[in-house]
Amino acid sequence: MTYAVIPHRQLPDDSSVSCSTCAACCCRLEVLLLTDTGVPERFIVEDEWGGQVMHRLDDGWCAALDRDSMRCTIYPQRPLICREFELGSEDCLDERKGSASAYLNGD
Repeated sequence: MTYAVIPHRQLPDDSSVSCSTCAACCCRLEVLLLTDTGVPERFIVEDEWGGQVMHRLDDGWCAALDRDSMRCTIYPQRPLICREFELGSEDCLDERKGSASAYLNGD
C-alpha cells in the first residue's frame, strides 16, 4: 500500500500558526461544555452520558464553524475548552500533525 500526499495550504510545513493558516483541526474534537459562556442552544446537544457538548455535524465538524472562512461563528461565546485551546500551543500543533494524516490517500 502506498500513500500519496495531497498538498493542503492550511497545513504548512513550519510550526508557525496564525488565524490565516489555521486548519481548524480543533473544531473536529468533542467539546464538553463545563461552564456557561452563552453558547446558543442550537449548538448544544446531550452526549450519551448526559453531558452537554457542542453539536457536531455528520462529517464531524463543529456546527458553529463557518466552512467558508474556517472560523468560529460564535467566537465571543465559544466554550471554555475552546478558549483554553490556544492557537499554536503544543496541543494545537499535535492536533494539526494528527489531522495531516487525513490528507493521505491509500491505494
